[in-house]
Amino acid sequence: MNAPQKDVLPVSTDVVVFTMREDCLNVLLVPGDNRVNRRWRLPGGPVRHCEHLDQAAERNLQRDTGLSGVFLEQLYTFGAPERDLEQRIITVAYYALVSALSPSATKQMSTGAARLFPVSDLPTMLLDHDAIVGRAHCRLAAKLEYSTIALQFMPNRFPLSGLQRVYEAILGTALDKRNFRKRILALDCLEETPDFARNGRHRPARLYRIKTPGRVEIFK
Repeated sequence: MNAPQKDVLPVSTDVVVFTMREDCLNVLLVPGDNRVNRRWRLPGGPVRHCEHLDQAAERNLQRDTGLSGVFLEQLYTFGAPERDLEQRIITVAYYALVSALSPSATKQMSTGAARLFPVSDLPTMLLDHDAIVGRAHCRLAAKLEYSTIALQFMPNRFPLSGLQRVYEAILGTALDKRNFRKRILALDCLEETPDFARNGRHRPARLYRIKTPGRVEIFK
């Protein structure tokens, strides 16, 4: 068993970083420390005595991936005695949402050893990190029903079809175009721009922008 460090608690934070790539929900992972038996893990690490949990999550995320200033929300506490056979570690899991089209985020995610993997095709992962990803995915899918959380994946301007593909990637199912458009516009969270997106021979699509960027609206 590893000797306890004086500046850390037997508590860690792990962050599930979601982003979209090629209309597929992806998660950002970093390689584990064991180079012989390589297992991927979530960005994370110990909590210091002087830190709040949110601060530890942000610090560990930035250290492992370079990401900062992204949407971050606490998910769940994982504390089964058998989750780590070497020592008892309780982890407080978070999930983060990143727009893949954000220039700064794209640059950060393309540096270092971190890699994106489709949620539907995860590699061998450390401890219970695959279960943490699964729990985060379920939370994200559930929040689509009563919030504007999917907008965190969107760029400054986008067609409604682009937003629909995000919903479909998270839910794993196709949605009716008319019903989706009606529902989203009824939320009054978007506004039209004077611009259109042209895609080959298809009719140009109106571009929209978010009324309150960076904010997740909750609907009852």
